[in-house]
Amino acid sequence: MILTVLTAVAPVFVIILAGFLIRRSGVLSAEADASFMRICINLLYPCLIVDSIVGNEALHQSQNVWLPPLVGLLALATAFALCWLTARLLRVPRGRETRTFTYVAGLYNYSYMAIPVVMSLFGDKTRGVLFTHNLGADIGVWIGASLILSTHPDRSGWRRAINPPVMAVLGAVALNFLHAREHAPAWVFGAVSMLGASAIPMALLLTGAIMNDFLAEARPSLSDAATLGGACVLRLGLLPLLFLTLARWLPCSLELRQVLVVQSAMPAAMLPVVLCKHYGGDVGLAVQIVLTTTALALFTMPYWIAFGLKFAGI
Repeated sequence: MILTVLTAVAPVFVIILAGFLIRRSGVLSAEADASFMRICINLLYPCLIVDSIVGNEALHQSQNVWLPPLVGLLALATAFALCWLTARLLRVPRGRETRTFTYVAGLYNYSYMAIPVVMSLFGDKTRGVLFTHNLGADIGVWIGASLILSTHPDRSGWRRAINPPVMAVLGAVALNFLHAREHAPAWVFGAVSMLGASAIPMALLLTGAIMNDFLAEARPSLSDAATLGGACVLRLGLLPLLFLTLARWLPCSLELRQVLVVQSAMPAAMLPVVLCKHYGGDVGLAVQIVLTTTALALFTMPYWIAFGLKFAGI
């Protein structure tokens, strides 16, 4: 099982490494990032969502429509709470360091890194449920940013939570109940599928390129060691148990249990680094947590997923 999971995980890190190298070689300039990211978020990723949900039999079950986003939102809120408590135990300095630790360690890479692993291990049905789960996580990301990272919480998170991927999930679920794939010309969803297929490779290449840029902002010091170590233990050692507990005992579909097992193994997401810049968090600490947990996840991810599948009885 470890070898099977490693085979599914390895391509993700290979593409990230490719993005890292093409940035280092100058093939992909930083000036192009914004354009590529807008194309990915506003077009390619929504197409992948539509292709994954419309016509998905697993999402004809109402439980797979309302429960995964609820679980995604509540699991993320619980992770934030546990990270805040840990920050207090570790005596992380109050203020932006505690806010950054809580938000960055609590937010897992639920999307671009999890999607290819789910697709490789479980197939189309689970991929569709992954996107309904991510609907709740997407909402939690933006609300959490305005409530946790910001020194002056406001309603901006609620506004940003209504974004193209969220709207794509809601629209695709509606189209799925209307059996739109059966009635639309084949070329329509053929084009959507082709566009969606390029979303993850492009996103992972950009991830690698941006990680190269982050290295310049990562200046670890001895004073950060306990904080960084605590974040890694939380993100890769303790928080996975939260998801695996849900995967084993939550009364839910097989597809959602599979999603939870994969999410349990994810490192910290990269988006919080950008949000730290916007909301006044500690960018250097955020970069260190993201880079370190991502590097370590290459080794921990296969074991957590293999153990999780066995633990959850999948």
